[in-house]
Amino acid sequence: MSSFPHLFSPIQLGNLVLPNRVVHVPTDISSSHADGEVSERDIHHHADIARGGAGFIIVGATTPDMKTGRPTVTCLVADGDNYIPGLARLAESMHRYGSKCAVQLQHPGRQCAIPRYNTLGANDRVIKIPWSAGHEIVYENAEEKGKEIREASIPEILELVDLFSEAAWRVKQAGFDAVELHAAHGYLLSEFMSPVLNRRTDRFGGTLENRMRFTLAIVDQIHKKCGRAFPVLVRYSFEEFVPGGRTLDEGVEIARMLERAGCAAVDISQGIQESAGAGFDPMQYPQGWATYAAEAVKAVVRIPVITSHSLRDPEYCEQILAEGKTDLVGLSRQLLADPYWPVKAQLGRVKSIRKCISCLGGCWQESLMAKHEIQCSINAACGNPAYAQMKRTSKPVRVAVVGGGPAGMEAARIATERGHDVTLFEKTRELGGALLYCCMVPGKEKMRWYLDWIRNQLLDLQVKIRLDHAPTVDELREFDVVLNATGAVSYVPDVLGERDRVVPFEEAMACPKIACDCHPGARTLHKLGTRVLLWGDHYAATDLASFLGSIGKQVTIVTENREFAAECEVIHMYVERKRFAQTDAEVLNSRPYKYPVTVITSATVREVREGEVVIEDHDFNRTTLQVDDVVSCHTRPVLELFDALRAAGIPVINAGDSVRPRNLYYAVKEGSAFGLDVDEHMLFNSNHAILNELPIDVLGQLTRQEAPAYSHHQMVTLTGVRDLRKVPANRQGTAS
Repeated sequence: MSSFPHLFSPIQLGNLVLPNRVVHVPTDISSSHADGEVSERDIHHHADIARGGAGFIIVGATTPDMKTGRPTVTCLVADGDNYIPGLARLAESMHRYGSKCAVQLQHPGRQCAIPRYNTLGANDRVIKIPWSAGHEIVYENAEEKGKEIREASIPEILELVDLFSEAAWRVKQAGFDAVELHAAHGYLLSEFMSPVLNRRTDRFGGTLENRMRFTLAIVDQIHKKCGRAFPVLVRYSFEEFVPGGRTLDEGVEIARMLERAGCAAVDISQGIQESAGAGFDPMQYPQGWATYAAEAVKAVVRIPVITSHSLRDPEYCEQILAEGKTDLVGLSRQLLADPYWPVKAQLGRVKSIRKCISCLGGCWQESLMAKHEIQCSINAACGNPAYAQMKRTSKPVRVAVVGGGPAGMEAARIATERGHDVTLFEKTRELGGALLYCCMVPGKEKMRWYLDWIRNQLLDLQVKIRLDHAPTVDELREFDVVLNATGAVSYVPDVLGERDRVVPFEEAMACPKIACDCHPGARTLHKLGTRVLLWGDHYAATDLASFLGSIGKQVTIVTENREFAAECEVIHMYVERKRFAQTDAEVLNSRPYKYPVTVITSATVREVREGEVVIEDHDFNRTTLQVDDVVSCHTRPVLELFDALRAAGIPVINAGDSVRPRNLYYAVKEGSAFGLDVDEHMLFNSNHAILNELPIDVLGQLTRQEAPAYSHHQMVTLTGVRDLRKVPANRQGTAS
């Protein structure tokens, strides 16, 4: 029997019986073809989630009108009958594994990625929402001006009602079990429903009844075209967390209105783009913080209620179901990190669940924000069929992984799973690399979930691990291939004055506990004064500023860049900037910093003196600041071993921050790719990349021993064949 009886019990939704209470809430994976047609990646991704045991899968972000709005550049489209066959293949891929499935219809309105301009919305306005996938494009040396939105006319609204209902009919024709309308997060229907975003004075604006008119008209038309037995769900933002926005009372009333309109279920979300913290709930947000909304709605409606937002532990999900706070639990990013969450929970393999750490790296910053397909920072297999086709090697090779950070650990894990003989070297006494700083940064504690998971996987796989040891070039000659994952280190750029006063980032970020269970052995710890200047950028500066601010330091950041933390994940920086200003993001209630964090851009440190520094801006203006300590947050790859191995002719691949300091997404991706690519033939191409999956004839041409060059003067004999050139001319006609 399952340890989670409520989680894995069936439930009625309209005329559907869902096999369990786990819902894949809609997620735009932006993996379709350019014309919106279902791709093989779409099918692979959703089939994987069905295989993992989710009872109900809602396919995200499918536009009913490609011409006026696509939420991402390669979202699904359902505005023509020609899309029905592809959608049918998608539905069948999930039905095959017992899942019920729906399509979410979404018009992005003001937040569309395509078209960039002449964007349709509820009202004329200019918006600046840089954390949206449909953000204004600001070129390298241009200034942000805002994105112009035009007001939808009455005829356009009525046409969209028809387009939504036509798309729903196509979804039904394709064999899906239900349809959902996206009315959350500031997209078009959400904008019309919002008391703060909707400024119309016609019958589609003003009172709640008027603001709901557009959405309810679509529900009514779907019922007319698809029949009332075809379930219609609505996902909406329960609260908006902005002045003048929706609050709890209206959130409850909307649920009542949707039930009266014949909706089969309500899917509760939170926030709009103007309240990005609540809408995206990055890692600073605690598990299940939005459950209160489902509980409030369940008190007034009889239709099923879905709750989501940072649900990670099956124990917590079981608890809120058992307590009657919700009917179904919605997982989105969690199923990107581990699509097998349901079956692992059902079989009691909870420790093996790879819990989403809410980092928004692979699934937002490096994907949809960059107009790429969705990925996951801690699961390189997300959307990548190569990992599903991964096979064990027939001839293990000896693999050395140098560096026990995320790149090294993932490389060791995947290579060992494939049957290779792996030894992992780490120069310190603990695996983790840069992840070990996570417990120092307020709000980043969830990163330990991944760190604990990957370390447990290495133990389960019995990987040979050598801690407190930095291997030499001679030691590494014994291996067939080496992965260099030695990470990055801080350095001090050229500066006048007392250079030795600049503190390395690693010493400033060190835990105040000199020795503990997590960090056995003594470490270097620099005791900083109250006034600290951080010189640099990226995560070294942002994380250190958060840590120092939380312990009462007065922090000033100086960066040469025009924008601070431009390469850091944008939603986390939305939250962090509020913390820097001694406030907090929506819902959060952290203890304010004692001092605000000051950020100085387009400047550098020119001179370091005792008790002060001289900074210089891009116009060569100089300012003297009184500080107690200066910390360098400039980082560079550690390449000494990599260069020495290359010079010695030892096969070596570089990965993670030792390529270039970036983020967890790239470390896991490159480490996993190495483990996937390690090949029994161990050939390298001209770019020093592993050369695998070669055509068999090319593999033979590169590996087998070459015969001596062919000579016309020698007899070349094959079984049963004579060289005709040796036959006398008068007998050639009768040769056999």
